[in-house]
Parts: sequence; structure tokens; C-alpha cells
Amino acid sequence: MPHAPRARKTAFAVLVLCLTATGFPATAQMFRTDATAAYVIDHNTGQVLLSHNADVPLPPASMSKLMTLLMTFEAVAEGRLQLDTRVPVSAHAMSFGGSTMFLTTSDRPTVEDLIRGVIVVSGNDASVALAEALSPDGTEEGFAQLATERARELGMTETNLVNASGWPAPGHVMSMRDLGILAEELITAHPALYDYFDETEFDYENRAPANRFNRNPILAMGIGADGLKTGHTQEAGYGLVGSAVQGTRRVTFVITGLDSAAARSRESERILTWAFRQFVERQVVEEGVEIARADVFMGAADSVGLAPAEDLTLLLPASGETGLEAEVTYTGPLMSPVRAGDEVGALTIRYGAEGEERIIPLVATEDVAQGGVGVRLVTAAQAVMHRVFGPPPTLQGS
Repeated sequence: MPHAPRARKTAFAVLVLCLTATGFPATAQMFRTDATAAYVIDHNTGQVLLSHNADVPLPPASMSKLMTLLMTFEAVAEGRLQLDTRVPVSAHAMSFGGSTMFLTTSDRPTVEDLIRGVIVVSGNDASVALAEALSPDGTEEGFAQLATERARELGMTETNLVNASGWPAPGHVMSMRDLGILAEELITAHPALYDYFDETEFDYENRAPANRFNRNPILAMGIGADGLKTGHTQEAGYGLVGSAVQGTRRVTFVITGLDSAAARSRESERILTWAFRQFVERQVVEEGVEIARADVFMGAADSVGLAPAEDLTLLLPASGETGLEAEVTYTGPLMSPVRAGDEVGALTIRYGAEGEERIIPLVATEDVAQGGVGVRLVTAAQAVMHRVFGPPPTLQGS
């Protein structure tokens, strides 16, 4: 009997990148941050550029207001709220100190007023008013439970919300990765409403002219920043969820635990400068271009070309220290006949700060017909020799 097909693996240098990949170290130089925890993601590729204590659940302070905003944006998108819908202000919402819009129970602000109040002046009262309008039972607690469930649906596994504003409370925690997921959802799913995040000034009915300016320091830096939210409490320190666009790229980041507003501002600028300057987009593999060959059993040809079924573009360190690992796998030898376009293997590429992995199907580049009588006789003879004398020496790893 012929030898049964078995999985084959072939490691290869990813020279199709037009990168001279030989001699590069396994990982690129990691950015050193002063933040207690940080998370940086490239928006276009979804690649994680920096992950520092990113999965540790921490007090998020006002950065958790982004979840209240997401729930509001989703309600507007679904027609459950309109931007001009007027919302009552409860005594509970009015009771909050800290940063507020100075709402009273006689006010009926619009949803748009409250969105701007949350984003620009970080209004605790505005956050609670929105939460109560969205809550299934009309309470902030009911909203917090609903928001936590929605966070889980988005993959925010280290989030537990007990209020709508980020007011310090036991058990009110989020990880920096979760805040990054949340920011990306706001940017991607709600582009029109996202425009509110770069508004720098809002004063509701001249209530608080001294508190009318957006605290987000990167908006005024001229570096393409357009969001999202600062946070500060004594327990959490100073934090920021930020995003900026330069050229065709967007970078989103989250930091927390800085010891001052000035330190938060400096670290935000450092991170964005690093993320935009030290990484470039490169096409790693090209659809249809042969990168390896697979053995064919009883075919008119001994092997067939393997090519990616799709393009892959990754963000790589500008220094050339790619840190890429690539491996071709297929179960072989392939049984003839083989048709061009048949999916016959896979290309696995590992990369990035967290050892991220992409698997791309590999397809045959050409037809390989079944061999004629002569080929089948030779193959049969080889099978007999294998049974009598054992397999020949292996020339490649498996």
C-alpha cells in the first residue's frame, strides 16, 4: 500500500516582502512607557503595537464614560433615541459633584446636549441622565448591568461596570485592552457621531463657563488627534483614551496611572510619535504568487505550486526588525489530480508585540493531472520497496 499522506511543514524566509529578512532579531525594540498600563493598536491592520499590563482590570475613572456614549450612539443608530429627544434629569443625576454640566431637575436637555456634555466637559450628571434614559428599569444600576453585558458581547472580558460615569466604586473596573476595543467600536461603527469627540468647547446655557473646555490634551497638539476621553481619580491616576490620524493611518491608544495631567500629555504625544514614526505598512504576501511547492502523489508532475488565496498587509517596524515567522503546512503528498485554485494548504504568519497569528489559505497554482500507466507502475513499485525495505532517508522535516 502507498504511504498515507501526512502533514508537512515547511518554514521559509518571507522574502516575498521585498524585505531582506535574514539576520533580524526575533522581536522589535519595545517602547518603554511610564504608564501603569498601556495598549496601542493600529486601526487599519488591527495590530497591537504595545501591550503593557493591558489585561489587568483597573479603575477607569471617566474613561468608562465611553461605554455610556457607545450605548447612547447605538440607541440613536437604532432609532430608540433621537439627537433632539429631551431627557429628564433625576435628583440622583443632579446629585453628582466633580465635573458636571450643572444640570437641575427642572432641565430637559436634548440627547445631543448630553453627548456633548459627556465628551467635552466630562459631565457626571450628563452620563447618569443618559444612563437612566437607556436603563431597562430606569436606574443607573440597571444601566450598568446592561452595559456590562454589552461589553461582554464586544469581547471586553475584563470589564465590570457599576455606574455610568466612572465615579470611584468597588468593582468598577476595565482593562486597557477593553477600553481599546471600546474606542475602536466607537470609531468604526459610529463615524458620524464620533465627530463630537474633537469638539473643544461646550457650555450648556452658560452654566459653567470655566468648565467648558475639553480636557483632552492631544486635540490641540496638531498631530491629527480627534478623540477620545480623559480620566482622573486619586485611585486611577491620570489616563487617556486617544486616537489620531496621520496620512492614511490611524492609531488608537489607552494609558493610565500617570501622576499628573502634564505627564499624561507628554506620554500621549510620545506614544503617538513612536507609533506613527516607527512602523510602516508592508505587503507581506501577494495573492496568486507562488511561495512554496507541495509533493503530488501519482501525478503527471511531481509537485505543484502553492500560492496565498489573498493579500496580507502588516504593519512592521521601520527599522527592518520584522520579527516575522512564517510556515507552510499541507497534508501530503497531495493526491492527484489537483486543480488550480484548490485549497491544499495554509500559510501561518506570526508577528507583533503579542505574537499575533494570521492563517491564510494556500491554493494550487496549476492543474496536475493524474499520471499515466508508467507513472502509476513506478509509484506502485516504490510502494512495494517501501514495505520490504522500509522508507528511504527523510530529507526534509515533517
